[in-house]
Amino acid sequence: MLSHHLQNALKDLRDIIKITESDIEDIKKASHDTQFDRLSLKEEKLKSFEAKKAIIDYEISNLMTSNPDTQLPNLLNPEQHKLLDELKVELSKLREVNKHYAKLVLVVSNLYNTFLERLVPTEMQGYNKVASKDSSILEVRA
Repeated sequence: MLSHHLQNALKDLRDIIKITESDIEDIKKASHDTQFDRLSLKEEKLKSFEAKKAIIDYEISNLMTSNPDTQLPNLLNPEQHKLLDELKVELSKLREVNKHYAKLVLVVSNLYNTFLERLVPTEMQGYNKVASKDSSILEVRA
């Protein structure tokens, strides 16, 4: 049963990586609508992965509880060891892909914020930014 849950968790993790890689390609093309369209699928895959990970944790905990004198590496068969190693590799890959995606999102966010600030100058009132009183989107000179 543990092997089955590990395989399913790996599949979800690989799907999340593919979705994030697609997001990276779309952000480079400024194709934001497709990213937003995939958001619900990505959230669904994340929830599914988290649920499977919880089941894996529960299964491993049961194994350890029912065999208190045996070390965990001795409780798992070679296939389960292989799947856990693959899970580690894929989690590391997801971390790197997410890091790259986050950098791109930050750059795009800063770009949009800079454009907005130039169009509508703001000033701070306490902790809030508000449009300055002398700002206008359109200035007419005669």
